[in-house]
Amino acid sequence: MENVKGATPVSSPKDDAEVGNGMSKREARRIRMRSMNKSEIAYMRRKRVFEAVWPFFRFFILFGLCFVILYPLIYMISCAFRDSADMSDPTVMWIPRHLTLEVIKETAGVMDIWKTLGTTLLLNIGCSLVQVASCALAGYGFARFKFKGKGLLFGIVVMMILVPSQIIAIPQYMLFRHFGLFGLEVNLINSKLCMYLPAAMGNGIRAGLMIFIFRQFFKGLPKELEDAAYLDGCGPLRTFVQVMIPNASSSFLTVFLFSVVWYWNDYYVSSTFFTKNQTIALMLKNLSTLLSQQLFNNADVSPREQIVWMEAGCLISILPILIMYVFLQKYFTEGIERSGLVG
Repeated sequence: MENVKGATPVSSPKDDAEVGNGMSKREARRIRMRSMNKSEIAYMRRKRVFEAVWPFFRFFILFGLCFVILYPLIYMISCAFRDSADMSDPTVMWIPRHLTLEVIKETAGVMDIWKTLGTTLLLNIGCSLVQVASCALAGYGFARFKFKGKGLLFGIVVMMILVPSQIIAIPQYMLFRHFGLFGLEVNLINSKLCMYLPAAMGNGIRAGLMIFIFRQFFKGLPKELEDAAYLDGCGPLRTFVQVMIPNASSSFLTVFLFSVVWYWNDYYVSSTFFTKNQTIALMLKNLSTLLSQQLFNNADVSPREQIVWMEAGCLISILPILIMYVFLQKYFTEGIERSGLVG
């Protein structure tokens, strides 16, 4: 069949690459198009145009999404390192006219950052480790063992995911305010035990989701691992510790990172049980009042000028989490994929 007029495609550097038998892609395409009718040739042209335009279109979509997501972080960094006078300067948009670290230092001093950071880490890391252990045991039990009431109990776990913590805040407060221990009534309010005890019982912050993640992960592991351990004389607990935990390291890391972030950002539960302990989230929540009392001496400072200190406080608060995520991102993503939460 004669070649249709104008059917020869425009050449590109990739067309000169060989596709086999010493034939370039352009020559192979020309031979293939000789046997096509006009509608097929038109379709091939549209496809080539789409393949040429789509990368640019995809770039602008991703660029726009990244800007929307990163805009608050970029604005936070820009404000945290500028003088408060720059907030009233209409010529200052992103780059500060007066670059300074004084705002960061003043905000860190108002937040009593080192004492606050120590208290937060003591609650955060400790509760996260305890909660990971308790949720892993619960998830393993739901994944591998059969017992009466299993469906009902797992339904309660799902309800833990759906029901907000505000629903049980008052009963929990009354429990810890009049906690019975060996026939004695103990007040656990303002004690770290009111955070550690729920975590140890698998009822900490977002514990239901963590149990669900472990259940999904352990269900995906081959049953032969446990069968081999049982043949070697291991009991269920020893099998869990020596066989299942090493194979679930990525899942443990994922749940631990989730727990650290949620405990780090929590202020509702902390403000319910604590009136003295100060965490990063509580300090950030009350930062405007603290600035007015300690830095401005109750002077009338416009909200627009206060933005620089507020953004500095936000930057100080999220910086440890950002650093942790940068170093552990690879393992975090791997754990999410292997737990079955994506797809």
